Amino acid sequence: MIVAVMAMAGLQSCNYNSLVEKQQDVEQKWAEVENQYQRRSDLIPNLVATVKGYASHESETLEKVTQARAKATSITIDPTNMTEEDIERFQQTQGELSSALKSLLAVTEAYPDLKANENFRDLQVQLEGTENRITVARQSYTTSVADYNTAIKKFPTNIYAGWFGFDLKPQFKAAEGAAQAPKVEF
Repeated sequence: MIVAVMAMAGLQSCNYNSLVEKQQDVEQKWAEVENQYQRRSDLIPNLVATVKGYASHESETLEKVTQARAKATSITIDPTNMTEEDIERFQQTQGELSSALKSLLAVTEAYPDLKANENFRDLQVQLEGTENRITVARQSYTTSVADYNTAIKKFPTNIYAGWFGFDLKPQFKAAEGAAQAPKVEF
């Protein structure tokens, strides 16, 4: 009987430690997601300033980008207790910023001197690279969350995961309408 209790305690300890590691991995991966979004946010003032020099009468577009950036950077999430609503709100504000950036880049098409500007081209390349990094960081986070959520749902871990406060972590979800292909007309 004593041996069985000790064996069970040892097994739970190992699983507990494994869950702690998985939880820490999720939190680290979330930090990387935030880091990449912050990198994008840090590029925006320079991009706006460069565009403003060439397209100052596009003030509405520039203002929208600035406002979207301010809104996106105001959202902070504690990875230890984030919820689906937190992720959704974060994703919505980042989506608004992405949309504003797309509008800004579309406006720049009308300014050949701006497109030829070396600073603008460098910022655009950095922004594109950062968007790729965001995608990679989100995928890494998603994989880590799936691993963690699977671990706390498996038997016998599911019995005591709740006792120790190991709750499901939220995932990113596709934006509304993302499943439908855009309609292209010529």
